[in-house]
Amino acid sequence: MAKIVTMGEIMLRLSSPLNSRFVQSQTFDVCYGGGEANVAVSLANYGHDAYFVSKVPTHEIGQCAINALRRYGVHTDYVARGGDRLGIYFLETGASMRPSKVVYDRANSSIALANPSDFDFDKIFEGATWFHWSGITPAISDKAAECLKYACIAAKKHGVTISCDLNFRKKLWTSEKAISIMRPLMEYVDVCIGNEEDAELCLGFKPNSDVNKGKTDAEGYHKIFEEMLKTFNFKYVVSTLRESYSATHNGWKALIYNGKDFYESKHYDIEPIIDRVGGGDSFAGGLIHGLLKYNDQGKALEFAVAASALKHTIPGDFNLCSEKEVESLAGGDASGRVQR
Repeated sequence: MAKIVTMGEIMLRLSSPLNSRFVQSQTFDVCYGGGEANVAVSLANYGHDAYFVSKVPTHEIGQCAINALRRYGVHTDYVARGGDRLGIYFLETGASMRPSKVVYDRANSSIALANPSDFDFDKIFEGATWFHWSGITPAISDKAAECLKYACIAAKKHGVTISCDLNFRKKLWTSEKAISIMRPLMEYVDVCIGNEEDAELCLGFKPNSDVNKGKTDAEGYHKIFEEMLKTFNFKYVVSTLRESYSATHNGWKALIYNGKDFYESKHYDIEPIIDRVGGGDSFAGGLIHGLLKYNDQGKALEFAVAASALKHTIPGDFNLCSEKEVESLAGGDASGRVQR
C-alpha cells in the first residue's frame, strides 16, 4: 500500500451527550478529531501507511491526541511537539429540524503558531505517493498557511499527487481572505474536492443549484467543473451533493470529472444520522483510496460515497470502517442485517 501524508490540526472534541443542548449538559463526551486527521484514520483502516503532520503540545492532552491516532494505525513520526495548547471544539448534536452547532476554542493552538522549521518536509515526502490537506489548515493562521505552502512545494518536488478538500469555515476566515490564500495554492493541487458552497467561497465559482431547498442537480455542476479544471489544471474535480432534509435525514451522492467524462454516483438516503461530523473527510479518504486502487473514477467515487454514508452512522470524528465493509455497501448491500 501507499505512503500517504495528511497535514492539519487535531483537536479535542467535547460533545453534549444524547443530543442535549449545551445549556443542559453537565458532562461532555470526549474524543479527538480534525479534518486531515480523520482522513489519515480512514486511509490507515484501508491498509495504507498513513502519516499525519501537525504540531501538538508536549503535555498529556497533546499525547492523548497522538495516542488517538496511533490507536487506529496512523503514523505520528512527523508530529512536532511544542506550544501551549491543543485546539478544542464543542459540538452540540442536533436532531430533526434543530441543526448541530460547533463552538471553536482553537486560537493560538500549537499548529496555529508552528513554523516551517518545525518540519523536515523533504524527509516527510520521501517515498510518499499522496499528500492531502484541506482549506481548514490555511484558515487556522497565517503561519499555518505558510507551513502548508512549504509542504506543497516539497510534495511537488518529490512527485507526490496532491488533493485538497476546500472545506470553507466561516468561523475561521472570510471568503475574501480564503480566495486570496486558496487560489494561489491551487497551482499545486491535482485533485480538488468541495461542495457548491466551498467552490464559491474559496475559489469564487458558483454552480447552478439550491441545496437549501433540497435540490442538487448534478447537471448544474458540469459547467463549473469544466471551468475549474481549465483554470487550475486539475486532474479531477469532485463534489459531494448533500440534500439536507433535516439534521438527522440527508440525501447523499457525489460527482467527479476528469476532463473527459462526468460520473455521478448512486444516491443514498441516510436516516437516521448518528454523527455527520467527519462525513466529508471520510469521503476524501475513500476517494484517495479508490483512485489509488481502482484507477477508475467511477469505482473510486462509489467507494468514497459508500464510505461517507457509513461514517454518518458512527459516533465521533473518525470513520472506523474496513475496506471490505465499504465495498459491501458500494456493491449494493444496504440491508443492515446482523453479520453472524
